[in-house]
Amino acid sequence: MPQELIHSEYSEIMQKSYIDYAMSVIVQRALPDVRDGLKPVQRRTLYDMYELGIRYNGPYRKSARIVGDTMGKYHPHGDSSIYDALVVMAQDFKKEMPLVDGHGNFGSIEGDGAAAMRYTEARLAKVTQEVFLSDLDKDVVDFVPNFDETEKEPSVLPVRIPNILINGAEGIAVGMATSIPTHNPCEVIDLVINYMKHPDMSTAQAMKYVKGPDFPTGGIVTNKDDLLEIYSTGQGKIKLRGRVETEPGKAGHTKVVVTEIPYTMIGSGIGKFLADTAALQENHLTNDISDISNQSSKEGIRIVIDLKKGADVENFINLLYKKTKLEDTFGVNMLCVCDGRPETLGLVPIIRHHVDFQYELARRKYTTLLGKEREKKEVQEGLIKACDCIDLIIEILRGSKDRAMAENCLVNGKTEGIKFKTAKSEKAAKTLLFTKRQADAILDMRLYRLIGLEIAALRADYDKTMQNIAVYTDILENRDSMTKVIIDDLKKLRKEYAVPRKTTIDNVEEAVIVEKPLEEMDEVILIDRFGYARGIDTATYERNKEAADNESRRVIFCKNTDKLIIFTDTGKADTLKVLDLPLGKFRDKGQPVDNVSNFDGVNERAVFVAPLSEIIEKEMYFVTKRGMIKKVTGSEFDSTRKTIAATKLRDDDSLVAVDYATSGTSVVINTENGYHLRLEADDFPSMHKTSVGNTGIKLHKGDSVSEVMTMSDDSEEVQKFNVGKPGGTGSKK
Repeated sequence: MPQELIHSEYSEIMQKSYIDYAMSVIVQRALPDVRDGLKPVQRRTLYDMYELGIRYNGPYRKSARIVGDTMGKYHPHGDSSIYDALVVMAQDFKKEMPLVDGHGNFGSIEGDGAAAMRYTEARLAKVTQEVFLSDLDKDVVDFVPNFDETEKEPSVLPVRIPNILINGAEGIAVGMATSIPTHNPCEVIDLVINYMKHPDMSTAQAMKYVKGPDFPTGGIVTNKDDLLEIYSTGQGKIKLRGRVETEPGKAGHTKVVVTEIPYTMIGSGIGKFLADTAALQENHLTNDISDISNQSSKEGIRIVIDLKKGADVENFINLLYKKTKLEDTFGVNMLCVCDGRPETLGLVPIIRHHVDFQYELARRKYTTLLGKEREKKEVQEGLIKACDCIDLIIEILRGSKDRAMAENCLVNGKTEGIKFKTAKSEKAAKTLLFTKRQADAILDMRLYRLIGLEIAALRADYDKTMQNIAVYTDILENRDSMTKVIIDDLKKLRKEYAVPRKTTIDNVEEAVIVEKPLEEMDEVILIDRFGYARGIDTATYERNKEAADNESRRVIFCKNTDKLIIFTDTGKADTLKVLDLPLGKFRDKGQPVDNVSNFDGVNERAVFVAPLSEIIEKEMYFVTKRGMIKKVTGSEFDSTRKTIAATKLRDDDSLVAVDYATSGTSVVINTENGYHLRLEADDFPSMHKTSVGNTGIKLHKGDSVSEVMTMSDDSEEVQKFNVGKPGGTGSKK
């Protein structure tokens, strides 16, 4: 077989392939359809449950059964994605109107995951069965082949309410993401009804019915004035707050109780909120907390924070809003698949697409119903006609050799081969001319239908059929009639599935924290050999001076408002606030320095630690392993960044010593091979922190600086850099 070579630019092939892949993810995986508000995996899962007969009033079925059947028939993308979708549709804290009735552990609002699919069971929720799937048998939507063309699946479900607004949506596609908040079903249905009456409605008019989002977790929307812009463009940020109440505690204490959380806090956010609240006390942002407890249960959220007596409750609540996720933002991006392509829609365009979809559903539904009623009318007319000449029909049946001969006579008036009692009967048989459908109904008719009451019931059914035909014809030919039918249906659904609003919409002023002025005090920082640091007051240090000096690697005197700067052998300078270190009793364990700073206690060594306020006022000298020396003004290390470069090092070099370059001080440099060099600190070259420095001592091959000592002229006392004194800044072996 001859082969044909196609020459093409590789970049063009890659571009086309990636665009095809991106559109597949966007349309077939990540984004909901504006018509039913469902992603493909959700739609296929619900349809599969419908096909399996898992009704809301029937028994539950294993989730594994549902997942396996869905994956095998409709969604060949892995069981985890299907089960995750099933779980989310069953969680009432994520969906305003859950679509699946779950039985078993389907996770919790605090972030606990659902049990494995082999343990949980599920069935369709009542609203799903009655509002999402009830008209599938009326040819209201198109069915398309599944992935291997062995089954048929609906391209969209005939949802009769704007599910995309009621249950919202979240999804990440290729280069785009959707984030649609949930809304109250009653408000959304009211909006649809009024839009059908006034299709030229503006966004401001629409928001008279839909006040704003309504989250399952409740809470407060604090930027009401911004909602008009958000719903006009389909994009923006909604500011959310949890609901906080106060309760009296024992002995005049006050309890701050969180009863509702922002929607964004669902999951691990609650645990983080508890940790962040405890950190407020640890970081000295407040001293009012005496206890925190999470008393949440199936009845709802209840996080209790016990405050000390005399605490400023209002200021503490504002602190929670500012410093924790109790106040958060929900990013709105109302992106969905519209006419086969992704599009960001505002509130009114979404309702417009939904209403257009409802008219299409109604047109197809009543076209199907009208066709069935006309078929029924045809059969009923045939049966009524047959009852009027039943003796003749019985004669035809008795005289026919088979069903085909009798049917041919009833339909076409062919009497050949049929034995009639009289010629008059044969002549009458030729004039019957029933339709084929009527003939089949006559031949299948049972004899009890000839009872008088049955004949009367048949005529009553015929009258009812004629009424239905008139009604359906009017609906299809008169748009006002169709509108009335849709609105009446929506009113019934509103009454059936009404739920009260949970989220409050308001304009709330930004929380303001009145910070208490920090009282400056002297503090002593103790750093042990394991890198744990803690602060004690000076009186405690004086009482335990000997033990503190012997047990601590570093003893640093400073102010509680100061910062500590750590020079490392890698040439970095890490800073941390003294307030970040716990202030407590002498025997307290303390906190690892690398937890509150960028200092890595495993891969680098601290060469020098001192209060930043001390360093700023002095000059510092630097000595490296390769004998490079320099002097730097301490003010260069005053930075708002937590980590800066303290000095520039060559690839094979490291920092050995840093100390104060006090005037009149001598510096003795010792090497590994036993060489010593004494220099005056005043003679060190003054440079910037970004410089390498000058050669201070020439080293033989293989030799390096091992330690540096300082010598004070007034005492002639030699001090090794790495042996400190109480109140100094060195380290102790």
